[in-house]
Amino acid sequence: MNKEEARVRIEKLRKEIDYHRYLYHVLDRQEISDAALDSLKKELFDLEQQYPDLITPDSPTQRVAGKPLKQFKKVSHEVPMLSLNDAFSEEDVSNWYKSIKKLLPANVEPDFYCEQKFDGLAISLIYENEIFTLGSTRGDGYVGEDVSQNLKTIESIPLRLFPYERVVKNLEKAGLEKLAKTLKPGDLKKIEVRGEVILTKKEFKRINEEQIKKGLAPYANPRNVASGSVRQLDPKITAARKLCFFAYDLISGIKTETHEEKHLVLEALGFKIHQHNRRVENLKGIFEFHKETEKNRQKLDYEIDGIVIIVNNNHYFDLLGVVGKAPRGALAYKFAPKEATTIVEDITVQVGRTGVLTPVAHLKPVSVGGVTISRSTLHNKEEIKRLGLKIGDTVIVSRAGDVIPQIVKVLPHLRTGKEKEFKMPKNCPVCGSPVKEEEGGIIVRCTNKNCFAQNRERLYHFVSKPAFDIVGLGPKNLDRFIEEKLIGDVSDIFTLKAGDIASLEHFGEKSADNIIRSIEKAKEIELGRFIYALSILHIGEEYSRIVAQKLLEKRKIKRPRDILKAADEITLEEWHSLYTFGPKVAQSLFQFFKDKHNRNLILKLDKVGIEIVEPAISHKLKGLTFAFTGTLKRFSREEAKQKVRALGGEALENVSQKTNYLVVGEAPGEKLEKAKKLKVKIINEEEFLKILES
Repeated sequence: MNKEEARVRIEKLRKEIDYHRYLYHVLDRQEISDAALDSLKKELFDLEQQYPDLITPDSPTQRVAGKPLKQFKKVSHEVPMLSLNDAFSEEDVSNWYKSIKKLLPANVEPDFYCEQKFDGLAISLIYENEIFTLGSTRGDGYVGEDVSQNLKTIESIPLRLFPYERVVKNLEKAGLEKLAKTLKPGDLKKIEVRGEVILTKKEFKRINEEQIKKGLAPYANPRNVASGSVRQLDPKITAARKLCFFAYDLISGIKTETHEEKHLVLEALGFKIHQHNRRVENLKGIFEFHKETEKNRQKLDYEIDGIVIIVNNNHYFDLLGVVGKAPRGALAYKFAPKEATTIVEDITVQVGRTGVLTPVAHLKPVSVGGVTISRSTLHNKEEIKRLGLKIGDTVIVSRAGDVIPQIVKVLPHLRTGKEKEFKMPKNCPVCGSPVKEEEGGIIVRCTNKNCFAQNRERLYHFVSKPAFDIVGLGPKNLDRFIEEKLIGDVSDIFTLKAGDIASLEHFGEKSADNIIRSIEKAKEIELGRFIYALSILHIGEEYSRIVAQKLLEKRKIKRPRDILKAADEITLEEWHSLYTFGPKVAQSLFQFFKDKHNRNLILKLDKVGIEIVEPAISHKLKGLTFAFTGTLKRFSREEAKQKVRALGGEALENVSQKTNYLVVGEAPGEKLEKAKKLKVKIINEEEFLKILES
């Protein structure tokens, strides 16, 4: 067979293999045996090996897992991958409906599209000129990870979309004649599709059986396996787990009028969509779909945790805009939280980095929603009092939203008389120092600033993101270094040597070198992150930036010792005068920088070589405070806030009398009404840009 004959044969083989892939993995049908399909794939593989220049990115052979990656590349989403607000009752859904009705034109009665809410991993797929070019995870909604190599191994994800002519015919068959007539080949130039990668219950069972055979612990639930599989650096692991993909949103490429049409277009392009989704007219239809779906939930071959409700009309959906990281026009209507009963075997107390004592219930292990739970935080002694909880009680444990385990009810009728009252200790359970009560006794705090438990939690916080963000220094390694007396406080981290670590059991030279490199890299840090890393009481990430700005007003800060000099020039009244800083926050800051122990720690960090690298801040917007509402066109809200801060202004979440400007984008929220009442100056995006550029 010459090269031209091979090219023709290769093209025919690809089409035949893709046809059977689509039948089996998208339509759940099969016309030939697995062995016959494998034979076709083998012939194609051999021909491509003979003529490697004929291999194309969309060839079925390119699904084969490649070499392991060192790390995932970051991917910015052109359109943010938003999350959804949750509802757990008909009342919640009704309230949501009332809220969106107020924002729509008076005569509009929206219809809705209801979908089953998959319990998997949300991903984005990019197709250019019909070829799959990029697949990424949601990440934080704005930046995800490039997992294209792994996604190629999932058979239900097409490597090539259907050709233009076939898409037109499919649209006509779906009843979208108008769209079929107006569709142009250029509409398929770039397509972004979003959906969910899931693992079926059958495949989950098979994987766990293999785990048990190997003497390993079985996985807790399919979602974790699906998510972990997609994020494996070695795509061979992903390929070994037969994942499935359902498409549920069309972001760009082909314009549609309704969300229902999006699903029909996705199917016309060659994607697997869920056939039991449904358009409904009103709330009654939503509630019927929810009840029906929950009733049949156990019969499904995959896990779901509720339904998704979407305003069907795309124009009205866009009009409703976004609140925070969630669109107003969509809602996740979860099933009733999964619950189980168990026994509280003990209640112990944990000590946090700021010294707060938190009671924790130790439970007889119980499976709730596929996850084995043995502990549940009780928050504070008031929560124990509210529940009427005793050690030894039988309780109902719930996973709210299928995530957070919590004790929701005590069953006192099952008491035997052997149950014991729990009392918060008078002394710290770790260091034995006296405790003090705050906020009317709700908060109980250890008085010893050198408490080992607080120090350990401060160490965890210090190396975490967005503090120093030292890769390789997680709690497990930190605990080991504490145990081996290698570190006592946060400054000791920067005195570690590779030899100290490599000599420990289970550590080698390579891992030791990696940790030391991460530590050295972390020695340069922005001032706001440094302040956040210090674990100052009441000072979170947002307040840390404000504190940094205040310190920089006093003097240039290049080393930690400069922070102390600047802080010494700031009075208690000045701290209190900062935006939203009440007396507790101001007092906390003032006392922190006066405290001898804290000052010594900062000086120790200075001696080990920490350098403060803060971008030059203009003072053009000094003294001005901005808030934002609605969707901006030029940049995200977070980018807008960063621009304000870079020019010396303050950008916070809420509107108050101290706010100078409220910047209003498309589909503004409740802040707009609040700003009007407070007579805050309201400006649009163009006016905001003029302020920045003036």
